[in-house]
Amino acid sequence: MAKIKKIFVCQKCGAQSGKWIGKCPSCLEWNTYLEEIENKEVTSLDKKNIWSEKKSKKNIKPSRITEINNTKTQKILTLDNEFNRVLGGGIVPGVLVLIGGQPGIGKSTLLLQVILNMKETVLYVSGEESEEQIKMRADRIGVMNDECFIITETNTSKILTVAKNMMPSLMVIDSIQTLASPHLDSMPGSVSQIRETAGELQRFAKEFNIPIFIIGHINKDGAIAGPKLLEHIVDTVLQFEGDRNYTYRIIRTLKNRFGSTDELGIYEMMADGLREVSNPSELLLSQTDESMSGSAIAATIEGMRPMLIETQALVTTAVYGQPQRTATGLDMRRVSMLLAVLEKRGGFPFAQNDVFLNIAGGLKISDPAMDLAFVAALVSSLEDISIPLEICFAGEVGLSGEVRAVSRIEQRIQEAERLGFKQIYISKYNLKGLDVSKFEIEVIPISKIEQLYKRLFEDI
Repeated sequence: MAKIKKIFVCQKCGAQSGKWIGKCPSCLEWNTYLEEIENKEVTSLDKKNIWSEKKSKKNIKPSRITEINNTKTQKILTLDNEFNRVLGGGIVPGVLVLIGGQPGIGKSTLLLQVILNMKETVLYVSGEESEEQIKMRADRIGVMNDECFIITETNTSKILTVAKNMMPSLMVIDSIQTLASPHLDSMPGSVSQIRETAGELQRFAKEFNIPIFIIGHINKDGAIAGPKLLEHIVDTVLQFEGDRNYTYRIIRTLKNRFGSTDELGIYEMMADGLREVSNPSELLLSQTDESMSGSAIAATIEGMRPMLIETQALVTTAVYGQPQRTATGLDMRRVSMLLAVLEKRGGFPFAQNDVFLNIAGGLKISDPAMDLAFVAALVSSLEDISIPLEICFAGEVGLSGEVRAVSRIEQRIQEAERLGFKQIYISKYNLKGLDVSKFEIEVIPISKIEQLYKRLFEDI
């Protein structure tokens, strides 16, 4: 007879205890321990592997690293170039990919659109929607794949049995929080269930070399729900984000064992699905032909992609006593630092003014090279002097008011030149090894924010 054991598991971090605890000693959260039943007999490794055809009987023999045949894996390319970009050039066979995002942001639509455009046999497993609902979404996308199979099931034993019989080229799980392993008595979505089902999917993907995409929910803090172990198990973690008030959607790479972790893909949400944005600079720049104060263009880089983004600032007199500081799309601590530098090093009176900063298009950018553009936008709004539309900026501002060098400056200059800009302000320390004569755009090097003010505002 199976030995039944009751344990208490923290739903926040996955820590276990033999008795209920009010405060978790691992994550220091209160009232997160829930009772779960652990079946000792069926949680052994051999019982878990129920989808395997037979247990391996060969002896384990270590291999010399010099004797391992390093064959290059052929990646599966999709018709979505943005999706290929964030995956590191394509889908690696046997990869386990986790996609997280807010409810209704478009995770299911994105993956359904990708697999419908593939000419491979794919299996879409849904624990949240019926087959008719998925078909309605596919009709809205307007693309059909006769080799796309849909099942609505939450039992991992049945799902992996169907997958083993089909042997699809790709699998999609929507979502990991709805799956339940028959080996555990806890409810779906609990820490133990997510850990168990993710482990079964990982073993299946590696044994049969089938890539599996897992959709995951997020909690109120924006992190992927479930134990942190889930993100360690998978090979790639993608974050799908965006503002519902905007049509743009961004997919970021947070972890990738087969590519860069700095990649970013941009989509536009349309009535018939997600449209790739191959040239985001043209969409993120101002649509007006008239220059206005408080607006400056920053040459930034996300992953391997250079982009030009409009930064906006509004500085007004504080009429409600305590001055307000509001930032959308960037770190508020960075804003406080830039305001302190302008106050101390430049002598600009920001202490008694309300300051509002925004990145156009609803993007969230953390590139320090945007500092120079924000400084220009803040001074422009304070002085009520507009910056010409053909000028852009790329530089990091230090605490001493110096303009520091940034990485990959040549790509930033080339992107600004391609979009028709006439001048770009950079750090003079970026000139080392840079041949500015090959650019048609005028490169203006500066070393301090005082030089920026003199060249940009006093000459206008």
